[in-house]
Amino acid sequence: MKRTFRPLLFLALAIALLTTTAFADMGPKSQLVVRVENAPDEPYYLDILAESTKPANQLHNYEQEALAELDPALLESLISAIPDGWHGCLSQGVEGAPIFGQLTAREDGTHHFSYHGVPWTYRILMVSASGEVFLSDVQERTVLQSSATVDWAAKTLTAPPTWVGYVVQFLSTLLPTLLVEGLLLFVLGLWNRKNAKVFFAVNLITQGALALFFSISAIQNGVNFLYLLLLIPAELVILLVELAAYRRHLTGCTKGKASGYAALANVCSAVLGYLLMEPVWRFVVSIS
Repeated sequence: MKRTFRPLLFLALAIALLTTTAFADMGPKSQLVVRVENAPDEPYYLDILAESTKPANQLHNYEQEALAELDPALLESLISAIPDGWHGCLSQGVEGAPIFGQLTAREDGTHHFSYHGVPWTYRILMVSASGEVFLSDVQERTVLQSSATVDWAAKTLTAPPTWVGYVVQFLSTLLPTLLVEGLLLFVLGLWNRKNAKVFFAVNLITQGALALFFSISAIQNGVNFLYLLLLIPAELVILLVELAAYRRHLTGCTKGKASGYAALANVCSAVLGYLLMEPVWRFVVSIS
């Protein structure tokens, strides 16, 4: 038993440590991705607006090379279309809060605004070279990173419902855990009808609660170092609970083997969680 579990435990712990180190300095920042459908056939600029009457230095986040490529007339049209009580986050700057992005679209037709200057309350302003203007209603961001879609032809702005992101994040956190721990139960020869019931009951309570809590945390605050600091003690508490449950209720094995399964299963699911958290979160962001 010791020869079976010890190398696997050391390997899983090593991967977890390396992954934790890699994510330690990758804390996400605010981001808003704006997709443009039926974009105009002529040049246009798109900016997000924040509530303020005191914009910072104009275009202070633009590099000199990018500044030289801007169309002065189109830029002036954009700034002139900004309503009272608002300012353009890129075209006029955000005081004391840097923001990154471009007034022009990327190759895929999207505009990415990121960093601390992305406002939680915002409007979207589009101005084309011919002078056509679209100004959205006031919008509220409810998650750290989100998206919105402008239909230029219909002059509408839509945003996907946040609950979709929560459901996807929850399932993508819970289902891989059930899969890897259930497979391990089978590989170790512990799968039978009673043990399967114990396995699902224990995991739906422990891992289900963990997945729910951290799904909400990931969408609202992103996957950052604080997320990891909270996840580690939570996993330790779950390990203790599952150790007690499996030692008492698993059949067809010794208490030592049940303990070994609980330890190995939790380490493997934790490693899998570390490896999946960033790509899963990025996917959820794209639909939230």
